[in-house]
Amino acid sequence: MKIQIPEKVNRIIGTLTFAGYEAYAVGGCVRDALLGREPSDWDITTSASPQEVKRLFPRTVDTGIRHGTVTVMMGKESFEVTTYRVDGVYEDGRHPSEVHFTKSLLEDLKRRDFTINAMAAGLDGQVLDLFGGREDLKNRVIRCVGDPSARFSEDALRILRSLRFSAELGFSLGSNTAAAALSLREKLGLISAERIWAELKKLLCGPSVLQVLLDFPEIFVQLIPELGPAVGFDQGTPYHLYDVYEHTARAVAAIRPDPELRLTMLLHDIGKPSRFFTDPKGRGHFKGHPAAGAQLCKEVLPRMKLPRASIRRILPLVRYHDADIPPKQLPLWLSKLGKGAFFDLLDVKRADEQAKNLAVSDRRPQY
Repeated sequence: MKIQIPEKVNRIIGTLTFAGYEAYAVGGCVRDALLGREPSDWDITTSASPQEVKRLFPRTVDTGIRHGTVTVMMGKESFEVTTYRVDGVYEDGRHPSEVHFTKSLLEDLKRRDFTINAMAAGLDGQVLDLFGGREDLKNRVIRCVGDPSARFSEDALRILRSLRFSAELGFSLGSNTAAAALSLREKLGLISAERIWAELKKLLCGPSVLQVLLDFPEIFVQLIPELGPAVGFDQGTPYHLYDVYEHTARAVAAIRPDPELRLTMLLHDIGKPSRFFTDPKGRGHFKGHPAAGAQLCKEVLPRMKLPRASIRRILPLVRYHDADIPPKQLPLWLSKLGKGAFFDLLDVKRADEQAKNLAVSDRRPQY
């Protein structure tokens, strides 16, 4: 199978090829082209050294030359060209202690995370697939290249990346890949909060986020331990069909794919388990859980290294997500919160209701 490679990318590949080097488009751009999606960027891998790449192109930037990456400028567009490499030992579970350049495309592709990201395409657009990536695309499955435990041990962020691709593409994780992700999830503690959030926000906005949240609660609890008590917590009320965690997952999927709103729904009920009690009829209640949840969020959100503006947006949404807002009080709440936060809160309340027992309607808002 062939893919259509943009003209400027072909010019770079062609220049390298005609100079006697190997060169291929590689990674996510090949994957997306095979899926019929428009690639966001095109990365190129080559047997040429960084210095050899720089000699062939008049305008380059040393964006990551220590790791073999030179950015080639084509007009106003930029393209990363990286020398084939083999990663050294991952001593900290985050990045290799050193890299070694190689002349082997196979060695370069072997170090990549998933089979669907380890395909290359040459000047003619013919796809080179050494690890079964095309078959995995066809079967809608995410598998690591080689041993998944080794790939996840090299860089634990790949655990979250596997879930992110699952949420974005609607693919399932291969059984060995899923088992390794679960068994090695504690290694996510080695990853900086900034890198975690960069992946998590894409994951939360994926069209298939609900299934990922339901399939891998252990990994999300690893990221946010405050979610732990919610897993399997029976709410004991006719307003809910699901335990606290499943209700949370369904609320995440019910709101529009804004990263901060999706995170709001992930956290909106973390105060529930600590506030649970039953009345004389045996019905469950969670009086004061929004305030308790907001208090927990004051610890969670700074720990996640979210920007202050994001924290200021999320906290009142958690605090007031269960507030009673009758239609006649809408102007009062609009004045209290401001226009943006007010309409965010309405969206939060709608998503919250969508994840409850829709057959019980006496508390559903009329807006």
